[in-house]
Amino acid sequence: QVQLMEFGGGLVQPGGSLKLSCAASGSIVSINTMGWYRQGPGKAREFVAGINSGGESTIHADSVKGRFTISIDNAKNTVYLQMNSMRPEDTAVYYCHAIITGISGQRNYWGQGTQVTVSS
Repeated sequence: QVQLMEFGGGLVQPGGSLKLSCAASGSIVSINTMGWYRQGPGKAREFVAGINSGGESTIHADSVKGRFTISIDNAKNTVYLQMNSMRPEDTAVYYCHAIITGISGQRNYWGQGTQVTVSS
């Protein structure tokens, strides 16, 4: 079984910074991609950023481009989301997502979510 565990959510003031991390553990054969989604109050879940296992290829949603940066540490099976210049509209539950090949094959996995609140 594979699990994703997120860390780093909390309350931050507008213009501030926060860093999320998500560690994958369990029966992992290989990690294909990892990424972040978010779901704001009354909104649908939306893509934030994604990265391949080698870290060479990244993609960021237009709404966070230039402010958020995704990165990965392969040795730790951990993906990070550095969030700078944060805005109230960044308030959401942030979910880690990964496509991982385990002993039962390739599957999508989700973390439990971590709350991020941007408010003064």
